[in-house]
Amino acid sequence: MLSKKTKYGIKALTHLARQENQAPVQIATISEAENISQKFLESILLTLKKNGILSSKKGKGGGYYLLKEAKDISMVNVMRVLEGPIAMVPCVSLNYYEKCDDCPDEHACSVHKLMIEVRDSTLDIFNNKSLADLIV
Repeated sequence: MLSKKTKYGIKALTHLARQENQAPVQIATISEAENISQKFLESILLTLKKNGILSSKKGKGGGYYLLKEAKDISMVNVMRVLEGPIAMVPCVSLNYYEKCDDCPDEHACSVHKLMIEVRDSTLDIFNNKSLADLIV
């Protein structure tokens, strides 16, 4: 299930992507427009900033803005920053692999085989979607 952090992060990013000339937007403006707690939104935007998706400007006319054009922000990157691993189980994760404790042979495991398909399908969608695709 998608976390609220990720859901709100995507809403905030799409709000910023709709801004003309990638103008900075204050947290309070995004919070009100997207119905997100300002305190929670601050944490989400800071995470996106630390991971090179957003930047911020202080002072009058300040706020958060996208570092790249929306078409250049891959949803797979956004999902990994906000949600963590794409895979539903660690034994099929490409970036966070861990062997399952309860599985003696993951190559013979039916769950492993199914989850590889789920991971690959999910990655295909996220790899082929950019932030720009969400603001149509």
